[in-house]
Amino acid sequence: MSDADSPFARVLARLGGLHPKRIDTVDSSTLSLDRIERLLAALGNPQDRLPPVIHVAGTNGKGSTVATLRACLEAAGYRVHVYTSPHLVHFNERIRLAGKLIDDAFLAALLGDCERANGGAEITFFEITNAAAFLAFSLVPADFVLLEVGLGGRLDSTNVVKHPAVTAITPVSLDHQAFLGPTVAAIAGEKAGILKPGAPAVIGPQTDEAEAVIEAQAASIGAPLYRWRHEWRCDRADGGIRYEGSRWSLDLPLPSLFGAHQVANAGTAIACLECLPGAVVAPLALADGLRHIEWPARLQRLTRGPLVEMTPRLQLWLDGGHNPAAGEVLAAWAAAWHDRPLHLVVGMLNTKDSAGFLAPLAPFAQSLHGVTIPDEINPLPAAAIVQAARSVGIAAHEAPSIEAALRAIASGGDGGRVLICGSLHFAGVVLRDNS
Repeated sequence: MSDADSPFARVLARLGGLHPKRIDTVDSSTLSLDRIERLLAALGNPQDRLPPVIHVAGTNGKGSTVATLRACLEAAGYRVHVYTSPHLVHFNERIRLAGKLIDDAFLAALLGDCERANGGAEITFFEITNAAAFLAFSLVPADFVLLEVGLGGRLDSTNVVKHPAVTAITPVSLDHQAFLGPTVAAIAGEKAGILKPGAPAVIGPQTDEAEAVIEAQAASIGAPLYRWRHEWRCDRADGGIRYEGSRWSLDLPLPSLFGAHQVANAGTAIACLECLPGAVVAPLALADGLRHIEWPARLQRLTRGPLVEMTPRLQLWLDGGHNPAAGEVLAAWAAAWHDRPLHLVVGMLNTKDSAGFLAPLAPFAQSLHGVTIPDEINPLPAAAIVQAARSVGIAAHEAPSIEAALRAIASGGDGGRVLICGSLHFAGVVLRDNS
């Protein structure tokens, strides 16, 4: 039996057709918790029977923070459930049960249960898979649940957990404005919707505008704040990082994820653990976890696979960043890359601010090749990516594929560095085809 004919593949295809993933993308007024709450009630409200939950929202860094939390908790010997999105290659990446990716047969059975409980009512693909995750987490024993927000926070389908142990908000910036609002303040208000009375709220680096909104929401509901550069801080120090909080003062190794921004993400994760009731995470476990964080497509160096073998003189890197704030983070990293010329291979969705993403990278990029993301229903055409790149001063060309872009760069003979970026969907294609 081929993968396409497996029960798991068939149920995913059926749900993708019956519950189109874009029901909630007409405009922001269609976002609602009503559908997920109705389905969960039909399933017996599994979200109310979970181990202690750490709920993480934010524009950038929430996935890295969740990955760091998982690494540190598992290094301390805890069993951890994890829900993240989107997946890069395999759908199962969204759900980890006590440290392992959920298997096809169990997930197919859970999705079938959710489909039957839904009874044909309107539901989104994200909501029904979120319900399956809650059902799985309620059935399999674990010590903690790490829950990553999908979109926004206040009306995200993960925001049905009434009593999280800890909430966290990583940096807030402009993204998904059609659904979350046109300003950083409006978006911060949506993210702050995950805060709950009495649950410690760990806040990562924020603009003054975002921080004011988050602080106001926390005060209005009685959520104790634990803020970066107020109640805690984390900085590079002596080849590692120094964490200072209300209870912990720790010297730790740098996180294994590349980029200066990962220091703040690591600090956010450590602050969550410092606030987490019932968790005992020794400094040695924190250090071990920081050295072994697994989070693909976040400044990931590609060291093997067909793409690497095809262009041995090029150094290939992959990142799924896709908004202006992510462009600034990548530019800060690129500024330290002096030894080789930098070339970009970019694929993006048509909902993203391509020029805003590329502008910070313009001073460092020698060339750009735009690629239309294959197998994506809403890609930004390569021609539009090229136009955006040229508008911010990057020499740009269209390419019919990632392979063609790399061959064109390699033909220049400069042995340069290539950053493949612009979308997690695009990164997933790279990881799929380079495996």
